[in-house]
Amino acid sequence: MHLKIITHERVVFDEDVDEIYSKGVNGEFGILKGHIPYMTALDIGVTKVVQDKNSRFFTTMGGVFQFKDEEALILTECAECGKEIDEVRAREALERAKARLAEADAKLDAKRAEAAIARAMARLKAKLNE
Repeated sequence: MHLKIITHERVVFDEDVDEIYSKGVNGEFGILKGHIPYMTALDIGVTKVVQDKNSRFFTTMGGVFQFKDEEALILTECAECGKEIDEVRAREALERAKARLAEADAKLDAKRAEAAIARAMARLKAKLNE
């Protein structure tokens, strides 16, 4: 089957794969060859791709996943390959977001801080699994 991961700026991934695992808003899911058509909204998380028994990890910051006729498509605001992620920068972003959450006065600030924490944690997970 074939997978494309596309952002507004670029095609992040465009190759044949054996397995796909990701996180939708209703929970985690996996796709193997021959799967029935499937579509879901994505949550902030990590997408794992298996090619010839080798795993690759990508952050997916929301978006949409679609699978039909052995073609999978992820359209997302932001996606990064785990190998490309700067671990130090991701850890710093996580600490800044945690500090903002601890001092957040309004619910709006708390929600933004929680989203920043989720993004930083997804980046670290993708990087550390790579």
